[in-house]
Amino acid sequence: MSVAQNIITDLNRVSPVKIYGRVKAVKGMLIELGGIQGSLTIGDHCDIIAKNGRRLTCEVIGFRDGVALVMPFGALDGVGLGCRAEIGVSDPMIYPNEGWLGRVINSLGEPIDGKGPLPSGNQGYPVQNQPPPAHSRQRVGGKIDLGVRAMNTFLTCCQGQRMGIFAGSGIGKSSILSMMARHTNAEVSVIGLIGERGREAREFIEDDLGEEGLARSVVIVGTSDEPPLVRRQAAYMTMAVAEYFRDQKNEVLCLMDSVTRFAMAQREISLSAGEPPASKGYTPTVFAEMPKLLERAGPGQEGQGNITGLFTVLVEGDDHNEPVADAVRGILDGHIVLDRTIAERGRYPAINILRSVSRTMPACNTPEQNMLVSKARKIMATYEDMAELIRLGAYRRGTDPAVDEAIHFYPLLEAFLAQEKSDPATLEACYATLGNILAPQNQQQQQ
Repeated sequence: MSVAQNIITDLNRVSPVKIYGRVKAVKGMLIELGGIQGSLTIGDHCDIIAKNGRRLTCEVIGFRDGVALVMPFGALDGVGLGCRAEIGVSDPMIYPNEGWLGRVINSLGEPIDGKGPLPSGNQGYPVQNQPPPAHSRQRVGGKIDLGVRAMNTFLTCCQGQRMGIFAGSGIGKSSILSMMARHTNAEVSVIGLIGERGREAREFIEDDLGEEGLARSVVIVGTSDEPPLVRRQAAYMTMAVAEYFRDQKNEVLCLMDSVTRFAMAQREISLSAGEPPASKGYTPTVFAEMPKLLERAGPGQEGQGNITGLFTVLVEGDDHNEPVADAVRGILDGHIVLDRTIAERGRYPAINILRSVSRTMPACNTPEQNMLVSKARKIMATYEDMAELIRLGAYRRGTDPAVDEAIHFYPLLEAFLAQEKSDPATLEACYATLGNILAPQNQQQQQ
């Protein structure tokens, strides 16, 4: 019945009129279509019929000298001058359904997990949607349990908050995302793997996410070998699916890895269309599109749920002030910095607590919790200031009581922040454990 219903729904969406164009030129990944003046707008989709009979879906990215500039969602094999283009056969909309939970889809909303066709909903969601109006949005909600001790205590996140995870390559961005996806108390997780290695996609789904995590998740995959339009579309698709579940009054955790690869894909698209580069090769459109994408996460309107967004940012050369990282940090509601030096000494997740911040703290905590976190931060800051002298043996115990206290508690706090991927940690347990570490009796032992 579900297959029959899908067919009926698709037939109802077919346009009674077909408009055709022709390929006039192919330049790199850019195709010029003629004969369709007035029939296409930016963002529309069309199908080019290649000489081998293959249908190649494309998206309109611009216009020049009376022709439409389109980029393909696949390889250009078989596309030549005069190939026919069908206009209006592809609708840049998706029709999500609750049955999408537990499924893995591609950038076009097609299943790639071998579990059969996806059920189709009745309401369409634009893939490139607009964020909700600012004046009609709710405020951020209560705390969300992410299952990671370092974040639950020092970087507490609220429902509808958006956070960035900034790190260089190989420091553990994907690992911390998998911990949150598996251990969070959010009702639905929507996970976008943008520009990921093809090998890692299946490993993430089967090993990191697991059957239990996948059962309440939708995973969108756009691998690094696919065209830039596909990688960019994967990010838009992730947000569109999250918006559907938000509208069903669910608390949605949206995890995207990574915004940097979305920016790189947009840069390739813009440069192909002839847009001049502005900052380190990135075009102005990149910095215009990022807030449109990231603002789609956040609190919903009255009667809706929220989308809590965690977006990773791959900082080039460990430079946290490079253009994409700097732009994203100004858009989001906090940032989590993963430090290579912490990872090198074997503490995972390698979160640098002192360089990270959540903008909903301390308003979401009780006074007791804020005092606890403030004391722990002060101890860690004191130790880091004196770390070189302590390691060299140049500090003499008893010289400064604050430093003596830091030397005693720092190893305990480091052990608290270390966590295995399979080790869940609830909000209440995190604060209780931190309270026990900094309890007065431990203070007396130090003295």
